[in-house]
Amino acid sequence: MITKQQNRTREHLKQALIALIKEKGYHSTTVTDIVDYSTYNRSTFYIHYPDKIALAEDLLTSMLEGLEVEIGKPYVRDNKIYTSNLNPFSFAFVSYIYNNRDFFDLINYNDTLPGLHTKFPQIILKIYKEKFIFETINNIPVNMDYFKQYTAYGFYGLLQNWIHNGFRVTQEEFIKEVIELSKTHIHSVQYIGENVNDTTHLLQD
Repeated sequence: MITKQQNRTREHLKQALIALIKEKGYHSTTVTDIVDYSTYNRSTFYIHYPDKIALAEDLLTSMLEGLEVEIGKPYVRDNKIYTSNLNPFSFAFVSYIYNNRDFFDLINYNDTLPGLHTKFPQIILKIYKEKFIFETINNIPVNMDYFKQYTAYGFYGLLQNWIHNGFRVTQEEFIKEVIELSKTHIHSVQYIGENVNDTTHLLQD
């Protein structure tokens, strides 16, 4: 079992990697750079990771898994939510992206964390495919696989633009625009994933 101290050390190493990618690029960053930046020694690094690649993979996986958890938090399993009833809490995971903007800002860099540009939109599509049922406006029949790809990658494009522009638009403004766009092609969504917590703000009909 990983201790709190070990978690703190790993977080410091991850933050060092993020900063160094922005400063000099992923491929130019070495383990020596990481330990110097984080003020650890090489032996401490190797206790936690065999190499830079393992650190990068852990960083990417942990952040995208966190995103997946956050997306499900506002919802109660099997409840149908009409887009007319969506509110800022429906997109509470936007706060997760904003609060971790140092990480998500890495999509603005060419020599960045391997897999980020592909796995970020893929995790959104995975969540839409596995955890949500969508109902179209007026129940218009469509190929739902295509519909979910269209919706997932369209939403990713909005997120990408928000990040590229330095989060200049507030979270509230961004979410408001996303809700209005959702109303143009989605009538309702039904969450079929696991209940994440017991918060009293969970979305219902």
